[in-house]
Amino acid sequence: MSSFRRLFSGVVRKRLLLLRRYPVNTGSELLGLYVFFAVVVFGGHAVAAPTITDTLPGIIVGFFLFSMAYVAYSGLSWDVMHEAQWGTLEQLVVSPYGLGRVMAAKVAADLLVSVLYGGILLSMMLVTTGKEMSIDLLTVVPLVTLSLLSVVGVGFSFAGLALLYKRIENVLLLAEFALVPLVAAPAGAVPALKLLPLVEGTYLLRRAMSHGIRLWEFPLVDLGLLLLTAVSYLALGYLVFRACVRRARRDGLFGQY
Repeated sequence: MSSFRRLFSGVVRKRLLLLRRYPVNTGSELLGLYVFFAVVVFGGHAVAAPTITDTLPGIIVGFFLFSMAYVAYSGLSWDVMHEAQWGTLEQLVVSPYGLGRVMAAKVAADLLVSVLYGGILLSMMLVTTGKEMSIDLLTVVPLVTLSLLSVVGVGFSFAGLALLYKRIENVLLLAEFALVPLVAAPAGAVPALKLLPLVEGTYLLRRAMSHGIRLWEFPLVDLGLLLLTAVSYLALGYLVFRACVRRARRDGLFGQY
């Protein structure tokens, strides 16, 4: 456990160092999300003000979770592609920790960064709209964590593809557009959609932040489904990643980096 803590600490320091070394890139990511939010809200007010006013809490929660989900799912894939470009991927493969533990540490670091991004964006959205929402950390943190774990499972799958095919930027871009309908899915009207990643978490988080519902006030069925989807997608994504690692070893792809 102590060795993993050292590994995790090193990965976090590296992640924060990269964010600080490239401030324009870091700031542009947040600014792009904020501008997109502002266009939706203010443009919507100009076209249909009552509708936007009624749905504003849902829009804020949706953008809050979308910003974190994007960083959480794509971070691991970008890490693999960057390590390959820097020529350090093979060093991770032969490190004493093993590639699996290194990737797990990177996932944990990406989750922390995604929460940081989400918190900053949420503050900007609340200040811009003047909207007050319930932010109970004992409720929001577990719901956000379980919601993002399902997306991390998808990220593991894409990271495996990055190991095999090296450059998958366009695939990640297409997957980014797929996050939008997941966040906006009408889970209350179509319960079957709750089986998809991110949908159940968004539904519960929207109710918690808009109506002040506490974690222990949600039905156990809803919380159980959220936990089930988080664990299932995470496990499935990791299995896909391990299968891609075995194929990359068999085909000798790591030596090409």
